[in-house]
Amino acid sequence: MSRQLIRGLRPLGGPPGLLPTASGRFFGGSAPELPAVQVRSTFLDFFRQKHGHLLVPSSPVRPRGDPSLLFVNAGMNQFKPIFLGTADPRSPMASYRRVVNSQKCVRAGGKHNDLDDVGRDTYHHTFFEMLGTWSFGDYFKEEACRMAWSLLTEHYGISADRLYVSYFGGDAASGLQSDEETRHIWLDMGVPPGHLLPFGLKENFWEMGDSGPCGPCTEIHYDHVGGRDAAKLVNANSPDVVEIWNLVFMQYNREADLSLRRLPQFSVDTGMGLERLVSVLQGKRSTYDTDLFTPLLHALHQRSRVAPYGGRTGSEDQDRVDLAYRVVADHIRTLSVCIADGVHPGMSGAELVLRRILRRAVRFCMEVLQAPQGTLASLVPTVTHLLGDVYPELHREADQIVDVINENEAQFLLSLQQGSRLIQRTLCRKDYKHGVFPASVAWSLHRDLGFPLDLVDLMLEDRGVQVDRQELDRIIAENHKVMSSVTCPVSQVSSEQAGADLSVMLDVLSLAELQRLGVPHTDDSLKYGYRLEKDRYEFPTCRATVLALYDGEALVSEVPEGRRCGVVLDLTCFYSEQGGQSHDRGYFTRHGLQDVVFPVEAVLRAGGYVVHQVTAADSLETGDQVHLHLDQVHRMSCMVKHTATHLLNFALKKVLGSSVQQRGSHVSADRLRFDFTVKGSLSVSQLQQVERCVSDMVTANQIVHSQELPLQRAKSIRGLRTVDEVYPDPVRVVSVGLPASELLDHQTDRETSVELCCGTHLLRTGDIEDLVIVSERQMVKGISRVIAVTGREAARAREAGQVLSQDVDSLAARLTGSAPSSLDSAPSSLDSAQRLSKEVGVLSDAVDSTLIPQWQRSELQARLKALQRSSNTTVRKLETREAAVRAQALLEKNGRKELLVDSVETDYLSVVMKTVNQLSSVAPLSHVMLLAHQQHSGKVLCACQVPKDSPWIAASDWAVAVCRHLGGSAGGSALVAKGTGTSSDISKALRWAEQFARQKTQR
Repeated sequence: MSRQLIRGLRPLGGPPGLLPTASGRFFGGSAPELPAVQVRSTFLDFFRQKHGHLLVPSSPVRPRGDPSLLFVNAGMNQFKPIFLGTADPRSPMASYRRVVNSQKCVRAGGKHNDLDDVGRDTYHHTFFEMLGTWSFGDYFKEEACRMAWSLLTEHYGISADRLYVSYFGGDAASGLQSDEETRHIWLDMGVPPGHLLPFGLKENFWEMGDSGPCGPCTEIHYDHVGGRDAAKLVNANSPDVVEIWNLVFMQYNREADLSLRRLPQFSVDTGMGLERLVSVLQGKRSTYDTDLFTPLLHALHQRSRVAPYGGRTGSEDQDRVDLAYRVVADHIRTLSVCIADGVHPGMSGAELVLRRILRRAVRFCMEVLQAPQGTLASLVPTVTHLLGDVYPELHREADQIVDVINENEAQFLLSLQQGSRLIQRTLCRKDYKHGVFPASVAWSLHRDLGFPLDLVDLMLEDRGVQVDRQELDRIIAENHKVMSSVTCPVSQVSSEQAGADLSVMLDVLSLAELQRLGVPHTDDSLKYGYRLEKDRYEFPTCRATVLALYDGEALVSEVPEGRRCGVVLDLTCFYSEQGGQSHDRGYFTRHGLQDVVFPVEAVLRAGGYVVHQVTAADSLETGDQVHLHLDQVHRMSCMVKHTATHLLNFALKKVLGSSVQQRGSHVSADRLRFDFTVKGSLSVSQLQQVERCVSDMVTANQIVHSQELPLQRAKSIRGLRTVDEVYPDPVRVVSVGLPASELLDHQTDRETSVELCCGTHLLRTGDIEDLVIVSERQMVKGISRVIAVTGREAARAREAGQVLSQDVDSLAARLTGSAPSSLDSAPSSLDSAQRLSKEVGVLSDAVDSTLIPQWQRSELQARLKALQRSSNTTVRKLETREAAVRAQALLEKNGRKELLVDSVETDYLSVVMKTVNQLSSVAPLSHVMLLAHQQHSGKVLCACQVPKDSPWIAASDWAVAVCRHLGGSAGGSALVAKGTGTSSDISKALRWAEQFARQKTQR
């Protein structure tokens, strides 16, 4: 199978055919009674039109600001800020009461991972759509149950006899009573007692995580068979009785100590998988037999050289053809949706999971379905046709999706070829143990070339070989241990910081308590209250009142000295971390106690409150008056970097085209980071153009305008740059050179930088002074990351670049003058060439690691690579020339002996080796070993070569014995070997080496 993958396959032609299901029904026949499109729209319209729910678009599958998730895996992910009480009160989200949507979800990697199950059965998926409804403090259990039952039985027409309902039956250990309220609601609605079943915590109590909002849930299950009592099959993993809808009633908060506290506001979160619902309504046991998948399976069959999809599983699917059909059909949906949302196959996190998905799909396509290269990408138009109307980004990014899939597929196939060659070389090695493949090589294939370990097994199986499984398991365990030890300090630091942050970050109950007490939201408008006075930025003074204190567990009226706490003030001039910009630094002083400083460790926002995290230098009480002292140098640096980021964004679009999309950014005091979509790394010319574009705007010293506008009005601005964030309404618009009012309604054709942004910015672009891109690299295929510095750091980077450029010029001149000639035969020429070669390496390291313009780094790296090649050539020529001289002298001294052991004068092991090679070529029957005493280190250099198929001694054995005797080490093959040791008496070492060889030959 692996050989088919490596060779690739010819494209397959042939007439299109109809694709029968396991039941014999043809996909090419009439459309199902209720197509998936109508199932989805019926759900959305029912709640939107009949029950007043707001339709909220699906969020991208990349989570918004939630590092705990690789992918969005449930409909509620985007609404976490509401459940946690942290939603910005100015954002539309804060006003949500009743919401409905269809959310794109991916369950692959992390806690919810269905990847390995996909294909084995007929219902698991990595990508699925979650039809969801929410009530945020509006209706609760009864309305939720009645709406769900009405939709299923009256609008979808599902027979109530086939529906079973589970509810939370209580848990004595947790002190939780049975959810009798929900049970009575269902009974009052007419659900028979025999169809109403209690279950425990595992099945019917939903929790967001280890802590946070949670509550009992009630689930609706469907019996595919009907006409029987299927109560015992509910939650019994029966494929005939499946859960279709889960209604969660959030009424508790799980505390850090695992106790439960009632939430001040109850919410409802319901979720129903579209794929499973469609299978029920279309009368299919398998989701793959529905019209969400049949067009994909049909298109896939047209490109394959196997039979049509038959719906078989397990032992009935011995050739794994139907499993492969399901894997590819599922995975192409996941790939298309993820890439459209900016997640590309890569080397870590979600990107690594997506790379695994793509490679798994490629393998099944080519190995099992015998489809040609390019088949996977050819399915993208079908995915776009099926899902593009509800998720328009699929249409918009279709070409990009195809390109990314094709590029990654080609890279994988190239890796397979490299891996096959590596396997072959390993099997041909003399030290290879027959039948057992080295675990270290298998691990290298996995780690370095991205091979799934099961693919390594398959490739070896074709050759009748097995991996040393015990050793491989040891290496894997050791790698996990190393990775843990490497990442632990970082994660400990971040978790300690996060711990510091989280321990004083207001939780949902404290936020609700602040609102109940009528504590006003923090007025942080002073963060924008700076102005230019005589070319200097003047920042406002700020005196505030402590409104609330949070000690990590609850709101308190006082915190003692030394206690870390969160401080909520009535107003602040500090910028809280958001929009990719770092929070401000500074300190408080208490009124009347000016010499006691309260350093501000972090500034965060939660539900309209700005929380200043401090460690109390003295006691602090609510009602205290404090003076806020802003670290103005730090703030200025952040303002410079943030405005520069906007100019960089504009310049990238201008140079590379409108297809460039921002994928992330971060602004700190020392540098800025910007991620964006682009096919490949930027050329030297493109980097220079981007820097010139920014420089032109800086030199023009344009005014930076900031203006608040209604969100919808702001979105009508031509050329507006936005990212996937929840924006407040009204929203702040930052534009360069022209105020937002002039950019509205196309009042001007002039292009400029304009973005929705809550960050703090300069008032004039000239204050940036300069911008230098010091790094640009592809994070994953299709997404690049730029790092840039400004002002003095930019000037220093340019100066460093000039110095390194001059160093390279000087070195190039010296290398040109050191080329070997007929007169250069002295060892000093080789010494000089070796020194210059080392200088090239040292200078290359300096160019790689020094902060200089990236365009200049690329140029210098290219020059240094050429110089290194030239230098290596010069060294090799001089070494060969010196070796020829040494070999001739040794031949004249010793003749063509059967055993030649002697010394040679040189400081280079490569010269010793070349001399041995030349002696052996002249005297192929000689056993040759040469030793050299390295002057500057005192080491003994050793090299040897023996005739092919020598019956007496292997070169590696000879070198290892001699070097070990000299306290060193050696290695090589049966024919040639080299090593090093230490000895003050080389004559004694020569005698020992010759005696060892003679003992072997006499045997």
